[in-house]
Amino acid sequence: MRKFKWGIALYFTLKSVKNLIILVMMVGNKMIVSKTPFRISFAGGLSDIRNYYYKNYGAVVSSTIDKYLYVMVNKKFDDNIQVNYSKIEITEEISQIQHPLVREVLKMMNINRNIEITIMSDIPARTGLGSSSSFTVGLLNALYAFNGEYKDAEALAREACHIEIDILKEPIGKQDQYASAYGGLNYIRFNADDTVNTIPINMRKETKKELEKNLLLFYTNLRRDASSILSESSMNMESHRTHVDQIKNLAEDIASSLQKNDLSQFGELLHQGWIHKKQTGKVTNEIIDAYYEKARKAGALGGKILGAGGGGFLLLYCPEKNQERVRKALSSLKKITFHFESGGSRIICKEV
Repeated sequence: MRKFKWGIALYFTLKSVKNLIILVMMVGNKMIVSKTPFRISFAGGLSDIRNYYYKNYGAVVSSTIDKYLYVMVNKKFDDNIQVNYSKIEITEEISQIQHPLVREVLKMMNINRNIEITIMSDIPARTGLGSSSSFTVGLLNALYAFNGEYKDAEALAREACHIEIDILKEPIGKQDQYASAYGGLNYIRFNADDTVNTIPINMRKETKKELEKNLLLFYTNLRRDASSILSESSMNMESHRTHVDQIKNLAEDIASSLQKNDLSQFGELLHQGWIHKKQTGKVTNEIIDAYYEKARKAGALGGKILGAGGGGFLLLYCPEKNQERVRKALSSLKKITFHFESGGSRIICKEV
């Protein structure tokens, strides 16, 4: 146990997941580590909210990327529950846990003592990459492995939705849970009966590389409360339904073009999505609009704010010949290099 505590302290000093994994392998206690990817979304956001799809269906296109959230679960020597994230919680009862996702997942799984959970992330929370749902999926995956059980991607996604939407009443949709659980580039359809179809988009390797090469990701230095933005959008869904219809249709158009290995209209489809999404609530602001217009003038064909909007990451589609001009136009922003990730949530360390 002392070795474990020392290892955690060293991790937070070095801030390196790679170093932590090495330390985990040195620990003799029962130890599980899950690795769950974040996602970028191309189109369809808001159509995955129940207030929309219950009348017909919703659809999104998204891909996981090589930025991850890690959940480490360790068997404690004493009977307490300890949760390590931006703060450290040590409690005797589940009901005392302040982190709502941890509390409700432990309740659901009837794990009430003798456990330590540590959360680490490549990307900050509240930046539009689906971090809360990646965490819920990853926590479920790790705790099932801790109990010696296996759950497939469908079960992890479905249970994560139940925790976040049904129990915690978060005004969110379902796309992030399914994206992070399954992984890969997918067309995801949300049916009126609450079933979900996750359909991989198959395309030529060269086309996928070109798509990846033409995508630029910038951090706006703005963080936001997704729940408040999505709550407003959900409550006003009927007045926004026509725009969300168009956003859903764009997801289907993007899926079709990718299946045909045709990127010629991809940037323009993103731009159309930007226009429709702006009509549905507080998706953008003057600062983000200025960044977007600078990027378009410099040669980006289209883009979107990832997640609920209001801040976080700005995704742009830009031909390679124009990318240096776009980088200069947005030189005040941090550019994030990424690659597509084909896998979903997985267990990367299991010491029992």
